[in-house]
Amino acid sequence: MIRRNQRFLTQLYMVADFIVIQIAFLFSWWLKFKSGWMPYENHMPVESYAYWSMVYGAIAVLMGILLSLYLPKRKKRFADEFLKIFQVNGLSLLILLGLMYFLREIDISRQYLTVYISTIMLSTMLYRYVLKKMLKSFREKGFNRQFVLILGAGTLGRRIYDNLANYPELGYEIIGFLDDYQTWDPLEAKRYKPILGKIDELPGLLDTMLIDEVVLALPLDVHHKFPTIIATCEKAGVRTLIIPDFFDYLPARPYFDNFAGMPMINVRDIPLDLTGNRMAKRAFDIIFSLFAILVTSPVMLAVAVGVKLTSPGPVIFCQERVGLNRRNFTMYKFRSMRMQQDEEEDTGWSTPVDPRRTRFGTFIRRTSLDELPQFFNVLMGHMSVVGPRPERPYYVEQFKGEIPKYMVKHHVRPGITGWAQSNGLRGDTSIEDRIKHDIFYIENWSLLFDIRIIFKTIRNGFVNKNAY
Repeated sequence: MIRRNQRFLTQLYMVADFIVIQIAFLFSWWLKFKSGWMPYENHMPVESYAYWSMVYGAIAVLMGILLSLYLPKRKKRFADEFLKIFQVNGLSLLILLGLMYFLREIDISRQYLTVYISTIMLSTMLYRYVLKKMLKSFREKGFNRQFVLILGAGTLGRRIYDNLANYPELGYEIIGFLDDYQTWDPLEAKRYKPILGKIDELPGLLDTMLIDEVVLALPLDVHHKFPTIIATCEKAGVRTLIIPDFFDYLPARPYFDNFAGMPMINVRDIPLDLTGNRMAKRAFDIIFSLFAILVTSPVMLAVAVGVKLTSPGPVIFCQERVGLNRRNFTMYKFRSMRMQQDEEEDTGWSTPVDPRRTRFGTFIRRTSLDELPQFFNVLMGHMSVVGPRPERPYYVEQFKGEIPKYMVKHHVRPGITGWAQSNGLRGDTSIEDRIKHDIFYIENWSLLFDIRIIFKTIRNGFVNKNAY
């Protein structure tokens, strides 16, 4: 039923949001005026609060419609929905306050209003998160399926098939392929759904089979067929998705702009290019690094003493790294190796059995305690708490010619930890895998993502078998 009529689920969300708002009103009213936990003097009668809660519910649902909060969410991340909920309730609150001011309704309790709006946002996020998890679980069990036909059984079509097979929670079931030239060998026939015919047979299949979406995975040299294919799908009421043959050059979440009246794809859309996002991340970095320095200062003092007592030389090791916009900076670490001789070049890669490393140095590298001075790099603006790990200029010059998209990581500040590191990609691990994780982080950045990475880093522990 839900699969056949997306409008039903949309209406269900609207009704649920309105009900959550009214439940938030009852809770906030009780907490402020009946629980005895919060002091109050004179206030409007409960009927007035209930009336304005109804008005707010209507405004919030209307703003949700205007801001696309109720669009299908099967392909959407919850982080996007999270931000939409903030936007919808923020604008709805401004409209409500404007209406109340215009109608001279000024006796409402500010404490009540704070509790009311906070409860609405928290409860809305909670129920939507739980519902999203439930829907994913149902789809994995075969409910609420969407049936997909792939046009093109070449490399791109097979890749789409394999990717969708790795995400059963999306609820997509591929019924087969259409292709003018491709045929399956015996091994491919066991792995993939059948090739049901040629591209020109699409109208007949749409009439006889239950198909929800058609995915165009065709090479660029047959793009002249796209208008006919799209018109056929729209005539049958079937959604059409186009996977461009050059998608490897596009970001994970492409951004469409308008250029001279024509749609244009921004090849590398970076959220941190926006001034507001940069300011928010910088403020978070300063606050977090100050807190981290305060909390870890006894540990840093103990490590400094340990370094000084176990080997001659300075406590802090300074090394040149490549940072934001390919600019070099000096990164600080607790020294974990013996002092380098003047004639030695600093281009060596640390190995599991490294004669340069001290016994105490091995310990602080394994536990990542040698990284603690980098919070001062964060304060100075050289680094961020979360971001791609910086590398030495020597290796940057080497990797940028060997690894595709390696230099993309320098579009943002390097970090003490990152999406790659929180997934175990440290030390002697694949540089290609690290870059894939770094680019995913850059293109999908949000403060919530940063917090998630920090918690994941803490949860996984600081000891890493690849850190040597």
